[in-house]
Amino acid sequence: MQLSRLYSALFRSPSSLRALGSTCLSTSVLLIGASQVAWAQTEPNTDTQSDPSVVLDTIVVTSSADASADGLPTAYEGGQVATGSRVGILGNQDIMDTPFSTTSYTNEYITNQQAQSVGDLLKKDPTVRVARGFGNFQEAYFMRGFVTTSDDTMYNGLYGILPRQYIATELFERVEVQRGASTMLNGAAPSGGNSGGTINLLPKRAGNEPLREVTLGYGPGDQGKVAVDVSDRFGADDAFGVRFNAAYQDDDSAIDDESATLGLAALGLDYRGDQYRLSADLGWQDNKLEETRPSVTLAGASRVPSAPKGSKNWVQPWTYSNEKDVFGTIRGEYDFNDSITAYGAYGMRRGDEDNSLSDLTVTNTNGAGTTARFDNIREDKVQSAELGLRGQWQTGKIDHDWVIAADLYDQEEKGAYAFEGARPNNLYRPIKYRDNSWSDTAVFVGNANNPTLTNEKKLQSFALADTFSLFDDKLKTTLGVRHQNIETTSYDFNTQAKTATYDESKWTPSIGIVYQPTMDWSVYGNYIESLAPGKKAPLENGGNPVTNAGQDLAPYVSEQTEVGVKYDNGTIGSSLAIFRIDAARAYIDDTNTFTANGENRHQGAELSIFGSPSENMRLIAGVSYLSAKQKDTGDVTLDGNRVIGLPKLQSNVNLEYDLAAVEGLTLTGDIIHTGARYADNANTLKVDGYTTLDLGARYRTVLAGQDVTLKGMVTNVTGEDYWQSVGGYTDFGYLNAGDPTALKVSATFNF
Repeated sequence: MQLSRLYSALFRSPSSLRALGSTCLSTSVLLIGASQVAWAQTEPNTDTQSDPSVVLDTIVVTSSADASADGLPTAYEGGQVATGSRVGILGNQDIMDTPFSTTSYTNEYITNQQAQSVGDLLKKDPTVRVARGFGNFQEAYFMRGFVTTSDDTMYNGLYGILPRQYIATELFERVEVQRGASTMLNGAAPSGGNSGGTINLLPKRAGNEPLREVTLGYGPGDQGKVAVDVSDRFGADDAFGVRFNAAYQDDDSAIDDESATLGLAALGLDYRGDQYRLSADLGWQDNKLEETRPSVTLAGASRVPSAPKGSKNWVQPWTYSNEKDVFGTIRGEYDFNDSITAYGAYGMRRGDEDNSLSDLTVTNTNGAGTTARFDNIREDKVQSAELGLRGQWQTGKIDHDWVIAADLYDQEEKGAYAFEGARPNNLYRPIKYRDNSWSDTAVFVGNANNPTLTNEKKLQSFALADTFSLFDDKLKTTLGVRHQNIETTSYDFNTQAKTATYDESKWTPSIGIVYQPTMDWSVYGNYIESLAPGKKAPLENGGNPVTNAGQDLAPYVSEQTEVGVKYDNGTIGSSLAIFRIDAARAYIDDTNTFTANGENRHQGAELSIFGSPSENMRLIAGVSYLSAKQKDTGDVTLDGNRVIGLPKLQSNVNLEYDLAAVEGLTLTGDIIHTGARYADNANTLKVDGYTTLDLGARYRTVLAGQDVTLKGMVTNVTGEDYWQSVGGYTDFGYLNAGDPTALKVSATFNF
């Protein structure tokens, strides 16, 4: 790989970068101007400066992604997770004070794991499993048995701002995992997911000390990478901060014929005044994939074919997937007084996708099947905003923390696509079709050279919540409600005529209770809901017209009840959550009517442990048990069967150990276990479970007067061949193969 390509990748001037640069410049001028006004208003008293007997207070600036006065929650002992995280409209909450199950992974943990994306990190979480989107390479995450897609990932509390298929780690400071339903807290997710959990990514901010960091990496296959991370603070009391990240990665992966090129740049600005705080984020990511190994769909096979060798690829040589995004956010807070604070945020994204894909459908256990082609163009224009007021008040001996908030999400999607029929192929003996010209049977929808509007989506909501505390804050109860409106419109690709509209509203309440009998223990419980648009009735069923064809069902509501206990002695933390989530299903009944009857019932328990058992050891571990059953499906042969893609048991152990014999040397290890799953609703296609082992080390030293950290990791040490995920889209059990044994190393230089 030629590292000189970093310059051309990051600093050439296509229209997207010109737009990014212009926005960066204007926002920088705006924030600098505001900060200069504040500095002028707070010039030090000359008499005070001349009087040595007067001691001025030292002001410590704490980096804050969400513009809050207190900054980010501090890291827990060991530095791998934080002591708290953002819990939607409730703001930052200590893990012991919130009636929900949450984890916030720190940047220290992210970089030490050499994670390259959100999915690369979250596969280390014992409650999460990473899957793929339907027909593409989008990251998706199984949480409590439900799929949260990267479309529904939040960026500093806003939906839809980050790239929708792949999010590189250089773009965020922390990964916050909020398990379970969350519509009252966060609003409805744009794609209708998040019944099992929500992921919020926090942008990077300048810390108290200047940062000058360069990382060189060499990854699986022949991947080379260079990344730059710099930050500083300026002005009176270091009130103004700037942080800039850039990265470039290129070349082959550990999978045959597969390659990827990634370029990104991100700028984070923040200003902290006495009464107000401002921040802005601007970013660009260009992700190009070539001959990426596709998923495998099963159709007609009597059993699941064995997983092929980890490096095997059955892709067609002309396939690619390109995604380019420009995005930005502005956020601010203003303190009217010590008790009332107003806040607001606005974000936008412009995304362009261009794909030529070839899925493999296997029809026989010997691997025989067919390859079809699907090309598509997609353009997204997303705007997302929130506005709120929060405060504190007291009635007698009861303390209240209240919040009023409103949210708006607006998305316009343009697109065009084409597809053609299948050609013979084989999973184990792939056939490469070099000619990618379209046949006479190909179908073209829309104009790929001028994509037209296909979908519009508007989500609007307002919410109220109050947390009232009793008995010196030992007992806290949170009551909240959100009114959510979901409006969508679909258009004909060619005529632009409206083909479908959806406009529905729903109230979603929530209650959460936390009781802390001692400082070390918390007991909690909650009831909360998740909201998604109801499905549209199909036109026909086996050739017979559906009685309510084309009609939209009422919004789907998933209901969660959860109880749990948390422990924290300052060095070791643990939590146990027991939950039940009932999610609506839909099917065509005996009268040929499409109806919302039945449900998927997910019941389970999650146990997690984190912290530092000893001075030289750090641990993140956990186990999840899940019983996910189909109920009242309209088909007695399916009732009681397990939901596609979900294991009963999964567990993780991540251990770090500082070797006393060699100063600066840390040994690391990960064990990931996922149980057996089914690839069909009838539970006839059983997919074996798997266990993988990753081993690594890092070494901190000084070279030529500069701090250097060397890291190395071997993934899948035992060479396991396995199906990593099953499904990733409702009622579809496509398979995604696991990665082979591979080495990744890096060197980080601090100047």
